[in-house]
Amino acid sequence: MKLKIKTLFRQLKERFRARDKGNMLYAAFLAPTLLSMTTINAFAADTIWSKASEIMKDVYTQILAISTIAAVVTASIALLLMNFSKSGKTVDESRAWLKRIIITWAILNSLGFILAYITPFFSGGAWTA
Repeated sequence: MKLKIKTLFRQLKERFRARDKGNMLYAAFLAPTLLSMTTINAFAADTIWSKASEIMKDVYTQILAISTIAAVVTASIALLLMNFSKSGKTVDESRAWLKRIIITWAILNSLGFILAYITPFFSGGAWTA
C-alpha cells in the first residue's frame, strides 16, 4: 500500500514539474478576479415595513383562498344536511352553522377591504383624505 502511495506522489510531482509556472500563477490571479466580477448584488426592499406589507398581503390572499374553499365545502354540507334531514334538531343546527360560516367568511373578506381601501387614508399616522 505504501508503495502505491509513493508512486502516486511521484507521478503528481512529475506532473507539477511539467506544468508551466507562469500559467499557474496567471490562473491563480485570474480565478479570484473573475469571481469578484460575477457577484450578484443583493437589492433589499425600500424599508422593512414595505416588505412586511407585501408578505402580509401574500399571506392574506392565501388564507382568503383557503377559507373560501373551506366555506364553500362546509356550507354545502350544511345545506345538504338541511335539505335531506328528517330531524328538526339537525335542520336547526345546520342553519346555525350556515350562519356562522357566512359571517366568518364575510369578516375575512372585509379585512381585505379594510387593508386595501381604508388603510391608505391613515398612511404616516395621520388622516390624509
